[in-house]
Amino acid sequence: MGKWPQGYDRHVLDSIDSTLSEAARLAPTLAAATWILAAEQTAARGRRGRSWATPRGNFAATLIMPRTDPPAQAALRSFVMSLALWRSFVEVTGREADFALKWPNDVLLRGGKVAGILLEGTGDHLAIGIGVNLAHAPGADQVEAGAVRPVSLSSTGAMVTPEHFLDTLAAQYAVLEDQFRTYGFAPIRAAWMEQAARRGEVITARTMRDETVGVFEDVDASGNLILGTPKGRVIVTAADVYF
Repeated sequence: MGKWPQGYDRHVLDSIDSTLSEAARLAPTLAAATWILAAEQTAARGRRGRSWATPRGNFAATLIMPRTDPPAQAALRSFVMSLALWRSFVEVTGREADFALKWPNDVLLRGGKVAGILLEGTGDHLAIGIGVNLAHAPGADQVEAGAVRPVSLSSTGAMVTPEHFLDTLAAQYAVLEDQFRTYGFAPIRAAWMEQAARRGEVITARTMRDETVGVFEDVDASGNLILGTPKGRVIVTAADVYF
């Protein structure tokens, strides 16, 4: 892996407010799916507008592509990207057992959060923002109470530059995107579930209004989380998951 995939463009920037914001600005002018990488973000954001620390040495990128499928299908690319991240981490570290996937869109390293994904629609394009703690991890005081502790990839001894990680991730993603377009979500879901964190264990899915505690049983064909509870199976469409 690492060879730049055909059909994808790239923009590498020194400093930008947010690669997601830059993707939205560039979308009307882009002729192909495009990766945007920044050495530094000054106004990065995560889910629900949460801030995301992106010091130099970490990975901050967005893939923006024309959206040709329905929104629900396009949203499944969070699983495509998280699986591509998992494969990229294994490739650059050789440590398969150290990484796991946390529903809906995080990657864990030895139980700590090493990467996160944020999807945004912008006109007729889909933007997939990715943040990876390659060299640095935020302190515990920078995340909300109960959240998974942040960790950095450098804790494995792997020193990977953002540019090298982009080459690796872009190549891995292109393979999985082709699979997704050809065969649909089923093979992506099966591969994702093989690396799912805490499957068969009790977890908590929390929204702004309520929370559900249950056994993580499955992810369905629509990407929803399936929890087993004393009242039966519960389908969770969107939530933050706590262990």
